[in-house]
Amino acid sequence: MKILIAGASGQLGCCLRDSLGDHLLVPLNRNEFDITRLCQIQRVLARERPDLVINAAAFNDVDGAESRIVDAYAANAIGPQNLAAETADLGIPLVHVSTDYVFDGASSRPYHEDDKTNPLSVYGASKLAGEDAVRALNPRHYIIRTAWLYWENGKGFLVSMCSNASRLDLRVANDQIGSPTYVPHLANAIAHLIGSSAFGTHHLAGQGSASRWQFVSEAFRLLGIPTPVRPVSHRVFRVRARRPRNSVLTSIQDPRIALPPWQEGVAEFASRFSVERQRAVS
Repeated sequence: MKILIAGASGQLGCCLRDSLGDHLLVPLNRNEFDITRLCQIQRVLARERPDLVINAAAFNDVDGAESRIVDAYAANAIGPQNLAAETADLGIPLVHVSTDYVFDGASSRPYHEDDKTNPLSVYGASKLAGEDAVRALNPRHYIIRTAWLYWENGKGFLVSMCSNASRLDLRVANDQIGSPTYVPHLANAIAHLIGSSAFGTHHLAGQGSASRWQFVSEAFRLLGIPTPVRPVSHRVFRVRARRPRNSVLTSIQDPRIALPPWQEGVAEFASRFSVERQRAVS
């Protein structure tokens, strides 16, 4: 199968290259394939004629989206709309990656695919608009909601915490609960999903739930980092965008397509992060 990956330079795009190595891949970055530019999409799809398109491109600055509304909607809503329309015209299935932030976090249980959405932030609203466009325009779609992505080679919450472990006062919220998701595990699950023809919305995230404090504490334990991590309320941190208090994801879809428990992802992260850190020192 020939697969075109939009946003191939991001952490998910990079991991998809490994997970989809048995396929003919066309990995494109934003300069090569800007999903906000309809003419460029038409030109590239006509040239490459892929069997499947994966949209891993997005505006992921949650707080920045509150002031950069036009940019957020361009990448997260208009871009997916463009892709959905053009892939539908060509009969090409589309994989679109979305987020747990389409929910408001008020639920007392994990969210499944059929639960009502109610985003709290511009970022979440723009991602939901992208989902809606994909559903409306291309019936052969896979919408994948995931959460709390991390990878040892990427930029993100967990790498930042581990890199700042020398600080004497490290505070992490213990009242925000989610589904930590190791990106290579997500990429592997996507590889299995596209072979199933199970079109629709899927929740693919690390199994189980953890607070941000539990998430960091587990990584520090495995890495042997002695720095104390102090659990605090999320209210002590000044951020522009509201986050859902509980955005744990679960699935009512095919149980054969699931990620490992989140603890397994952290263990794999810790092992590889240690190697990367040793390489940087030597």
